[in-house]
Amino acid sequence: MKAILAIGGADSSAASGIQADLKAIAAQGAYAVTAVTAVTAQTAHEARASMALPAHIVASQLDAALEGLDVAAVKTGMLANAAVVEAVAQALRRWRPRHLVLDPVLAASSGLPLLAADAIPALKRRLLPMADVVTPNAVEAATLTGLPVRTLDDARAAGRRLLDLGCRAVLVKGGHLEVGTGTDLLMTPDGEETIEGEFLASANNARGTGCAFAATIATRLGDGATLAEAVRAAKTYVAGAIGSIRRVGGVIGPLDHFHTWRQGR
Repeated sequence: MKAILAIGGADSSAASGIQADLKAIAAQGAYAVTAVTAVTAQTAHEARASMALPAHIVASQLDAALEGLDVAAVKTGMLANAAVVEAVAQALRRWRPRHLVLDPVLAASSGLPLLAADAIPALKRRLLPMADVVTPNAVEAATLTGLPVRTLDDARAAGRRLLDLGCRAVLVKGGHLEVGTGTDLLMTPDGEETIEGEFLASANNARGTGCAFAATIATRLGDGATLAEAVRAAKTYVAGAIGSIRRVGGVIGPLDHFHTWRQGR
């Protein structure tokens, strides 16, 4: 069984963050280990508060996970502040994991900031060049590049700018583009590929989709898939998890991470 390291914030509702990562990784048949960067207070509908952990505690978690296991891939999510970004960068440079999926989580869907504004330059300078793939949505791509990202052409321009910063690939997710489709754009220095998909509205409380998507990509890369294969598998998995949302404790949602198991596959 492969070990996958998820780095990110803890969500009290268990719909997003580390808890979503744990479930997505387990659903792919791998074993998740974690390094928690922050604690957040979230209901089924919104993020209300967050507190970053001290950077030295994050660093200790990373060393413990990477020293004790042969980690096949790493996925990062919420990194909170510049000190945590630096701690993560130092640990990854020291341990050199085989794969890194960088999900540049900037804010919760309800608007609560999850990365301090002054940490964005450190994220771009220290972590982005180490990534096998960076997975921004349109809003995140715009913030990271300073470009408007509303159409697929905009996404291409932003993707090229992110590639220029040194990452090996960029996946601009299409859910927030004005075209109203679920088409994602995967770009590498050698070319691009559109990953088609149906747009799935989040009216059913589908939080944590980006976390599950990036965690699944990391898990599939750790299992030997190509990047395109990993992205397609992740897209199929998350679409199924959204389509199988159940009522939990009287609330619709969150994602049904184990939908394929329930369906006998």
